[in-house]
Amino acid sequence: MQNAKSKRFRELKRSHSWVAIILFIVVFFITAGFIVSYMNMFLSYIMDSKITSEYKAASYMSKAYELAVKENNNEIIAFLVESGRSYVIKDSDGNVKYQYGEDTMGTKKGMLSPDTPDVPHGIRVVLDRDSAALDFYNGIFSINIFEVMKDLRNYSDIDELDPYFDEEMVSDDIHATISTGFKVGYDMSMDNMDMLYFPFWIEQDVTGGTMYIKSFITMNVRDVILFFTFISIGAVMILTIFGMMLGNIISGIVRRNRTLNVFFTDVVTRGHNWMWFIIRGQQHLTRRKNHAVRYAIVNMVFVHYMNYCVCHSVEEGERKLRKVYNVIRDSLGKKEMCAHCNQAEFAMIIKAPDDETLKQRVQSLIDELGRIDSEHTFAFQAGIFTVEPDGTPDKNGTPIRRKKFDIESAYNNACTARAELEGNDDSGIAFFDDKLVEDQKWIDLVHEHQQSALANEEFMVYYQPKYDPRTDELRGAEALIRWQSPEFGFVPPGKIIPIYEKNGFITEIDHYMIQHVARDQKKWLDKGCKCVPVSVNVSRAHFIENDLAEQIRDLVDSEGAPHDLIEIELTESAFFDDKKAMISTISRLKEYGFAVSMDDFGSGYSSLNSLKDMPLDVLKLDAEFFRGSNDNGRGEIVVSEAIKLAKNLNMRTVAEGVEVRDQVDFLASQGCDMIQGYYYAKPMPRDEYETRMTPAEPVQPEN
Repeated sequence: MQNAKSKRFRELKRSHSWVAIILFIVVFFITAGFIVSYMNMFLSYIMDSKITSEYKAASYMSKAYELAVKENNNEIIAFLVESGRSYVIKDSDGNVKYQYGEDTMGTKKGMLSPDTPDVPHGIRVVLDRDSAALDFYNGIFSINIFEVMKDLRNYSDIDELDPYFDEEMVSDDIHATISTGFKVGYDMSMDNMDMLYFPFWIEQDVTGGTMYIKSFITMNVRDVILFFTFISIGAVMILTIFGMMLGNIISGIVRRNRTLNVFFTDVVTRGHNWMWFIIRGQQHLTRRKNHAVRYAIVNMVFVHYMNYCVCHSVEEGERKLRKVYNVIRDSLGKKEMCAHCNQAEFAMIIKAPDDETLKQRVQSLIDELGRIDSEHTFAFQAGIFTVEPDGTPDKNGTPIRRKKFDIESAYNNACTARAELEGNDDSGIAFFDDKLVEDQKWIDLVHEHQQSALANEEFMVYYQPKYDPRTDELRGAEALIRWQSPEFGFVPPGKIIPIYEKNGFITEIDHYMIQHVARDQKKWLDKGCKCVPVSVNVSRAHFIENDLAEQIRDLVDSEGAPHDLIEIELTESAFFDDKKAMISTISRLKEYGFAVSMDDFGSGYSSLNSLKDMPLDVLKLDAEFFRGSNDNGRGEIVVSEAIKLAKNLNMRTVAEGVEVRDQVDFLASQGCDMIQGYYYAKPMPRDEYETRMTPAEPVQPEN
């Protein structure tokens, strides 16, 4: 599964640049097209007006010739000659009938369609053979500016002028530069403006043949300057728009890169952060050229970092984190990376040729980190998840595909491995393996079925009796939970209670157990059994509720059981929470008639203050006191003194985990009130426990 965050990041990264680039291209071409179209329209307008003017002059000459032929009027012919235009008249077979001036017609013919109402049917034209600067393009003349410039460089002799031009009209102090196909001169009748002449022949139908009249497209310097001014303005506009948009794109990319740098920078270590790790790490591990390399993803944790901050200040703690980050970063090789993830956690991607080499390297790094301060020795714990090369078979034989690798899932596996070291204050290394996968699957299954198991009453109450060691009489019992699952069978408490304590479902279990024990007690009383108090464990998580005593009272009352037959059992660790709230809850439970006991006394950091302050009724000695060697009698001394202390505080004592007769005899001699252990009985189902209860003594009638 592709990493969702990486995908969103790539979309965000692409969106800004591509939108700007696409907008730039669209606007650039629209603007360029508009400018080019406007210039083309302007040029077409100039050409159309000039061609139309020449067409009118040619039409007048053809009509004059028609009139001269019709009326046999030589004066009109002389007028045509005096006009100075060369013309040729050919018959229908193409033979020249009459010619004035030089015939310079070429072979290329075309039809011009100027956008003007004066030319309704188009103009038939023939290009002049020496006019290299003119050509046809989509019904208009195309002037090759480069040919014009070349001819201007090559010709400077005024004698190259066409005989049509009167030399007297050309000023002597003007050096005309001319080619055979066009003329440049100084026309006194055109406001003393330099002129460019582009010759062509207009074809007109006349009686008995066709008349070809030599015509010219003329452009004065003013037109040329205006034309090139528009070209320059258009070019400047295009370049300006191009520069502005390109500058905007570049500045946007720069701003985005700066934003990404901030986005990827950790504020504490000033190095890379978690977001950088999952995005760049995902890219790194899925890159094709890295598929053959075996990597390891490491979750490195600074143990008791918060304690260090409490003792030395947060600022000092952050300085230590920066130092840790720098040490890790300096230990990395090529194609390896690290980042500060969360408070005291660091993520790493390092090469892992084999597990032993990997373990030695991580251990060496942990040792170095532990010595970053000469005045302190720090502990670090590492969870490791290995990333196998592409194509390596997994446990099911399916080839691994690094293309589908998900770095967040892999890092979570590394964290799961590291979590196995929790509760240990020392440095350590843990590898993620299949057992952890199975454990996690089991946790997920327990989560999935917990509500239905509660609703279907799949949880069973087992009872472990408590006996008086002096008389072997049943004096009490402890209620223990078992899960009889239709799907998973019989499940012991060790496989579910730790899970429920972590996810908070343990409070539901507490209610369930209290209610069912009260229900059983009521049923046994109704059957005439001699009931003894049954202790029920209540989780420390429950004591955050201010009305816990009232909840217990109401549950027992709903089943109709006496309060004195229910004993509330608390673990020793619960007494290290809110002591004031704990004392208040215990006091109210005792007011309601419930007995309260401390379980596992001696299993942890026992506090005599707890016994001093808490109004407890029963003290349960931890089973570890009665396992293993006798330790030269030291254990018996501790147990003996604990029993004396409890008696002096008016508390009953229960020894759990007792398995042999010698322990029973010793506890009896010390005055222990009850024994709970395999010597007398294992935890048993409700019906079996009922058989161990004696009938209640009948009430003697009064005389």
